[in-house]
Amino acid sequence: MYEYFDTVPDRHNVSKEYDVSYSMGVLTTVVSKEIGTYVINKQSPNRQIWLSSPISGPKRYDLVEEKWIYSHNGESLHSLLNREFRQIFKTDKINIP
Repeated sequence: MYEYFDTVPDRHNVSKEYDVSYSMGVLTTVVSKEIGTYVINKQSPNRQIWLSSPISGPKRYDLVEEKWIYSHNGESLHSLLNREFRQIFKTDKINIP
């Protein structure tokens, strides 16, 4: 995911604040001052991924059949990120692997 987010400026018009970093299991993507920051944090002891989204808020994902799934609605992490980043950049050409 880091590589994908890091190359978004190569494919889309982003703000000058756009920045991506990955350290110690935490992926941080600053979209802009207006939109905010995404934080994806690996929680190894719980076997979860925690997401903080400036659009949809905090969520915890569990690994289910090789996909990270939010138990409250069954949506995958990738599906939510694709939807939100398509909305942010106003394009359907976002496809986070």
